[in-house]
Amino acid sequence: MVWARWPAPGLWVAGCGLLLLAVVLLLSPRSCRVRRGLRGLLMTRSQRLLFRIGYSLYTRTWLGYLFYRQQLRRARNRYPKGHSKTQPRLFNGVKVLPIPVLSDNYSYLIIDTQAGLAVAVDPSDPRAVQASIEKEGVTLVAILCTHKHWDHSGGNRDLSRRHRDCRVYGSPQDGIPYLTHPLCHQDVVSVGRLQIRALATPGHTQGHLVYLLDGEPYKGPSCLFSGDLLFLSGCGRTFEGTAETMLSSLDTVLGLGDDTLLWPGHEYAEENLGFAGVVEPENLARERKMQWVQRQRMERRSTCPSTLGEERSYNPFLRTHCLALQEALGPGPGPTADEGCSRAQLLEELRRLKDMHKSK
Repeated sequence: MVWARWPAPGLWVAGCGLLLLAVVLLLSPRSCRVRRGLRGLLMTRSQRLLFRIGYSLYTRTWLGYLFYRQQLRRARNRYPKGHSKTQPRLFNGVKVLPIPVLSDNYSYLIIDTQAGLAVAVDPSDPRAVQASIEKEGVTLVAILCTHKHWDHSGGNRDLSRRHRDCRVYGSPQDGIPYLTHPLCHQDVVSVGRLQIRALATPGHTQGHLVYLLDGEPYKGPSCLFSGDLLFLSGCGRTFEGTAETMLSSLDTVLGLGDDTLLWPGHEYAEENLGFAGVVEPENLARERKMQWVQRQRMERRSTCPSTLGEERSYNPFLRTHCLALQEALGPGPGPTADEGCSRAQLLEELRRLKDMHKSK
C-alpha cells in the first residue's frame, strides 16, 4: 500500500545534517547578530523539514496507522459516549446523522430511510459507526472518504470487511486505504434516493474531495460534507498544495447555494470564531454566532451544521474578496504597499496569523 513506503533516504540525511548544524549553532557561546539570524533561519527551515518528515511518516508508513490507533484508544477512554452531543437532521425520507469520533472529528451516516440504506462519510472509528448502523437498523452500502488521513479513513478496512457489499469511494490520487471505486471531479454516487456529487478540492491533500448531497430528490437543502477543506469559521491546512490551490478549492464551495448545510470534519467552531474575532472584531454576525456556539459547547453540544450563507458572513477564509478584511490585515508582502496583496496572499497571511493565535 501507499503508506507502507518509507520516505526518500535523502530526506533523512538532509534532515539529520540540518538538525546537527542547528544544534551546534544554538550551543555556541558566541552571539553576534549574523549568528543569531542564521540560527533563526536554520531553526525555521529545520522545523519545516521536521514537519515534512513527520508528515511523510504519518501518511506513507505503518507508523501513521499506529499513531491513529493510539488516538483511537485514548479517545474511546476519554469520551466513551463521544466528544459531543449530536442531533440528526430529518428531511423527507433522508436522515443525516453526525457521529462524534476521536477527540474532535465527525463521521456521518447519510440514510435513505425508505430504502433502509446508508452511506458513511469518513468513518474513522468503525466501532462508533457500526453502533449507529445497528441502532438505525440500516444496511451500509458505501463509504465516502474525503481524504487519506487516518483520522478520516481509519475505519475503511473494518467496515468494508464487515459489510461485504460496501463500496469505498474516494480520489485515486490520495492513497485512500481499501479504495474500491475511484472518483473524479463531478462524479455522482447514487444510493436509493441519495444523489451525492464528488467535488475535487485539493490543497489539504492532493486528492481531497468534498461530497455534496443533492437536496432536490427529497425537497430539502443540499448538504456539503467538507472533510478538512472547510470548517465552521475556518479552513484546513494546506499540506499538499499552495495557497492558490486552496483558494481555488474554497471558491468551488463558494459557488454553492447559501442554504447548503455545512457538515465539517471537526469540531473547531469556538476556536475558529475566536480567531475570526481577532481579524474582524466588529463583525456582528461573528459575534452572534460566537454567543450561540459558546452556549452549545458549555453543554458539549455539537455546533454543526452551519450554512454556507452564514459562513460567508463570518468565516475569514471565505472572505478574502471582502474589502473590510483586506483593510483589516493591511497590505501584503508584495513589491509595494500600493499593490496590496492578492487573495491567495491574504489567505496565506490568515493561515500564518491563525497559527500564531493558536500558539498563544
